[in-house]
Amino acid sequence: MLSKLGIVAAIATAGFAHGIEPQPGRLLASNCFQCHGTNGNPVGGFDRLAGKSASKIYEEMLEFQSGKEGVGIMTLHARGYSEQQLRLIAEFFSKQPAIGRRRR
Repeated sequence: MLSKLGIVAAIATAGFAHGIEPQPGRLLASNCFQCHGTNGNPVGGFDRLAGKSASKIYEEMLEFQSGKEGVGIMTLHARGYSEQQLRLIAEFFSKQPAIGRRRR
């Protein structure tokens, strides 16, 4: 009989045992989901990132990171990532299907 801890461990690792891994950049991008929507498709008034050019997202994030856009919430978020992490985030969002109307 499996202990409760054993059952939890089995469930937690089940995806990895079958070779299922999250898309590159998804875990990093999940920080953006609160405002920009799951997989980059927002419900409210935020910019949609899904389907947007990876180079455009990356360049915008570098501008936020540098402070050119002023110091706001996006500057603080961007400064928390390395350039490689920003590239992974940008690539992730660029590969997501865009749903709904584009704001920008």
